[in-house]
Amino acid sequence: MAQIPYYSKLHSHRMRWPIFFLFIVLSSCNGDVSSTHSLSLPTEVHTDSLQGISLVVLGTLQDAGSPHIACSKECCVGLFDRPDPNRKVVSLGLIDGNSNRTFLFEATPDISSQVKSLKTLSQSKKELPDGIFLTHAHIGHYSGLMYLGKEATNATAVPVYTMPKMKSFLEHHGPWSQLVENNNIELQQIEKDLSLQITPNIRITPLQVPHRDEFSETVGYKIIGPNKSALFIPDIDKWEKWDTSILEMIGQVDYAFLDATFYSGEEIDMRDISEIPHPFIIESMELFKGLSPSEKKKIHFIHFNHTNPVLNTESDAFREVMTHGFNITRNEQKFQF
Repeated sequence: MAQIPYYSKLHSHRMRWPIFFLFIVLSSCNGDVSSTHSLSLPTEVHTDSLQGISLVVLGTLQDAGSPHIACSKECCVGLFDRPDPNRKVVSLGLIDGNSNRTFLFEATPDISSQVKSLKTLSQSKKELPDGIFLTHAHIGHYSGLMYLGKEATNATAVPVYTMPKMKSFLEHHGPWSQLVENNNIELQQIEKDLSLQITPNIRITPLQVPHRDEFSETVGYKIIGPNKSALFIPDIDKWEKWDTSILEMIGQVDYAFLDATFYSGEEIDMRDISEIPHPFIIESMELFKGLSPSEKKKIHFIHFNHTNPVLNTESDAFREVMTHGFNITRNEQKFQF
């Protein structure tokens, strides 16, 4: 049975490398096949298996992944021939080794390998996480729920935490409604700015953000552990559209995983960029330029479109981000909480 959520009002708005790490990145749309760059990359956790309270990056890409369907650009052609196992759709895993519980943020098209990685890293005997937190109803963030159904896992009552509109969408639209009817998932309604105690050591707070809300509202999450905290906002239209200061939010956490879908508008040449608004990395860096080096170090850009040149560690864009003191999130990066 799912744990009954405990809500409390939010009182304030508030790696070392794994022992061996191989980072293979094929060409981006703006570059050739690359090797690991010469700039040092920050790391947080020391071991291949995680103890205590830990956060692990299970994916870094925008919804459609990389290579992108029907893409004939240079960045995709090589990846169709030589897939990069590190290129997975954006997701975080949360591990509480003290209470033997794990949680997944986002149910992506790559959920099968992501839950297996979470199981392995946590040394859990359970194949599925103890709960899944969804941000919104765009394909890369919830479509993985289909693998919990009778055609695949045929799971039993996996808690899925959703905002009210998202909950209603899943309950009343197939095929998702079948997951509810068959008790494959057990929907747990959450509310913006209300804190949820998911283990004795971890609290989660949903933060509603402006985005293209065709079928659901959109949230990010503040993840609060016993020693450190993180902000996870993989999708937002523009920082200035939010009624909350992103600068203040960064000041309240130790890690900030922030929407970096596009480096700039120049990489989108086939669609109207106004129809897919996101904060460009160059815009975010300009907004964050006045932060101290220690505050900049908190920022880990994530949710990269397949066209984003920062996927190429030898690109000028990648070097520009790192030189200015920010971070490009890597798959399987680990953080202690």
